[in-house]
Amino acid sequence: MKTVRQFLIIIGISFAGEILNRVIPLPVPASVYGVLLMFSALYFRVIRVRDVRETGYFLIEIMPILFIPAAVGLLEAWAVLRPVWLPFCIITVISTFVVMGISGRITQELIIRRRPALLRKKDGCRS
Repeated sequence: MKTVRQFLIIIGISFAGEILNRVIPLPVPASVYGVLLMFSALYFRVIRVRDVRETGYFLIEIMPILFIPAAVGLLEAWAVLRPVWLPFCIITVISTFVVMGISGRITQELIIRRRPALLRKKDGCRS
C-alpha cells in the first residue's frame, strides 16, 4: 500500500505538470513542469523524500524499459527519419556527450563546494 501511495504522489505531480503545460502558453514540456514541481515540493518540504523514495528508486531502476515505447515510435516514423538519419544520429551522440560532460562538471563543482575539507584531504593537500 505504501508503494501505491508513493506512486500516486509521483503521478499526481506529473499530472499537475500536464495541467501547467496546458494552462501556461510556453513551449515547455509537461515533464519539465512536473520535475520543477517535484523539486519545489521536496525543497520546501511539502513532500518529504521518504514519501517517494522507494518508488523513485524503483522507477529509476526500470527506466531503460520506459524508453521502449519511444524507440518503437521512432521505428514507426522511419519513413520520415530515413532522409535525415545520419545528422539525427550525429546530433544525438554529440548532445549526449555534451549533457554528460556538463552534468559531470556541475556535479563535481557541487561536491567540491559541499565538502571542501574532505576533498582537500583526499587529494593530499594540507590546509
